[in-house]
Amino acid sequence: MSSSIQTSSSISKAIPLPLLLLLASLTSIAPFSTDMYLPAFPAIQQAMSLLPGQVELSFSAYFVGMLLGMLCYGPISDRYGRKPPLLFGLTLYCLASLAIASVDSLEGLLGWRFLQGVGGCAGAVLAVAIVRDCCAAQQTARVMSMITLIMGAAPILAPLLGGWVLGLWNWQAIFIVLAVMGALCLLGILFGLRETLAQRSARLALLPVLKNYGELLRNREFMGFALCQAFTTGAMFAYIVGSPFVLIELHEIAPEHFGLFFGLNAVGMVLASQINRVLLNRISAATLLAHMLWLPLIAGSLLMLNQILGVPGLWLILPAFFILVSSVGLVSPNAMAMALAKQGHRAGLASALHVSLTFGMGMLAGVLVSVLHDGSQFPLALVIFCLANGGLFANRVVARSGKIAAVSASAD
Repeated sequence: MSSSIQTSSSISKAIPLPLLLLLASLTSIAPFSTDMYLPAFPAIQQAMSLLPGQVELSFSAYFVGMLLGMLCYGPISDRYGRKPPLLFGLTLYCLASLAIASVDSLEGLLGWRFLQGVGGCAGAVLAVAIVRDCCAAQQTARVMSMITLIMGAAPILAPLLGGWVLGLWNWQAIFIVLAVMGALCLLGILFGLRETLAQRSARLALLPVLKNYGELLRNREFMGFALCQAFTTGAMFAYIVGSPFVLIELHEIAPEHFGLFFGLNAVGMVLASQINRVLLNRISAATLLAHMLWLPLIAGSLLMLNQILGVPGLWLILPAFFILVSSVGLVSPNAMAMALAKQGHRAGLASALHVSLTFGMGMLAGVLVSVLHDGSQFPLALVIFCLANGGLFANRVVARSGKIAAVSASAD
């Protein structure tokens, strides 16, 4: 099949465009699944006679399903290959999406959203594992930068597409569209993807899987680089949760204009990912990561400065938001490449833990912004500032101490 994805030995030289598009589509499933139905919250609440805040529980149900599913797909893919769990996950995602379109109760909505998350997360985890199968660390960072360019459009397009579908039909049609998207990815995997896993693990059993996860959690170099991305992404999730209140409620930005600010920041992330790809031609991923982790701290510092000085308007807030979101395009590809650089023998499992830590930190950041809410922008500024410091600490102390320990062990 001429359009099929090649074997890992040939892919390692160059990732073909069809594979890039497919991997970007797989990683875009999560933002489309969470952002596309946001405009339909009032319609869903009215249709099911729900109390305020109950529809939002379906958002959390999806992420809980994602986190649990990620930890399972990784070791399964190391044993049976990347393709079978992708086929299973996408099939479950499509079926769950169609089922949501027919539910009429909160319990049904939460249950099927949970299963939708379990199925949809296969793409996020295994796309990373496939890149690691095919590329060395430096090339992994370049490929992830390209994927970020393609999937960066998802946070911009998803709410717009959801509003358009809602205006033409009803809220159920949004989930039918998501099922169609999942089906297209499923067809791409079924007919256009050859297995990229070169060496499968000997067996799949609970204790060895837990042992491998334990080893990774104790691996300071892996955890250091993984936490760099987790803290930075957590700061961005804090922005996603807290920025509507800061911009719309505190600074009276019209709700219909909020999407413009949101989209501009997403464009910044896309552009930053391409700047990162160019810089990788001359600078190592580890060096770039060490320098770019200052950007989230600059953003957090601007927000804290705005809070302390009481600067009127958005003169410090908007640049801080732009710098923060843009930094994700410069931090994430390099952090992911460095975390997985030495995990080729268990790339699926390592990808699962890496992505789980990232989304888990994002959930925690969102919860913190909500719990600390006091009617001001201070909780958002504080959470972003602390998470940015956490990313720097993870790189300077945790990851660096892991490198030193590895060098010492090899010398002994």
